[in-house]
Amino acid sequence: MQNMETSADKPNDRETKNEADNRTGDETVPDGSEGAAEALDAELEDDDPELEDAAEDRIQALMTENADLRDKLLRALAEAENVRRRAEREKTDAQRFAVTRFARDLLAVADNLNRALLSTDAEARKSSEALENLCIGVEMTERELLSAFKSAGIETVSPEDEVFDHNVHEALFEVEDPSKPAGTVLQVVERGYLLNNRLLRPAKVGIAKGGSRPVRPDEKEEANGTEAATGRKTYEQRTDQAKADPGGQVDKEL
Repeated sequence: MQNMETSADKPNDRETKNEADNRTGDETVPDGSEGAAEALDAELEDDDPELEDAAEDRIQALMTENADLRDKLLRALAEAENVRRRAEREKTDAQRFAVTRFARDLLAVADNLNRALLSTDAEARKSSEALENLCIGVEMTERELLSAFKSAGIETVSPEDEVFDHNVHEALFEVEDPSKPAGTVLQVVERGYLLNNRLLRPAKVGIAKGGSRPVRPDEKEEANGTEAATGRKTYEQRTDQAKADPGGQVDKEL
């Protein structure tokens, strides 16, 4: 009788376990990822002002760092480009002006040939056939040398009757000559030379002293631009106008 009761109780225990399993299966137990998502949603839904301020500060710091890195990158690229251009310019200059020292050594040869021709009297050349042939040979040698200079980019500067330019001329003396404007080159003592538009040697000249100073074209353009911009004339223009019409200048001052 007691055994029968025990066996009868077993199905009930089995039913109780099945019911517990069914209840456990119906309930949803969140795993680790779903828990993290719920925690993140909770943080996002939380309107904490301190967290918002910290996030804004972090964003601002990242933007500042980004701008600083971008500026450094642009500066580095610009510096690299400048170095490349400087290297190309130095390479080009080295190729264009590699013959500078050699050309300066040959200038003395050209000067001596020119002096030899200038020292020969025209009447003496006519009276002596040998001297004439010698001078012709010297002239041909000088032309060949100047032609070689030109092919190498060397140009002659012989500014007789031109306006003195301190950039390419060197004044040795002044000559009192009222018939010529002051600063006019009267005599070329030694020719000058340019190598690819760079001064190789200035021309040594004698200039006129006296008369009105001539205005170079670049100075005239600059003066016209100044007058157009300011409505006023330069000192030289006012002086020339006063010399041309002194009475009118006095009337204007009165």
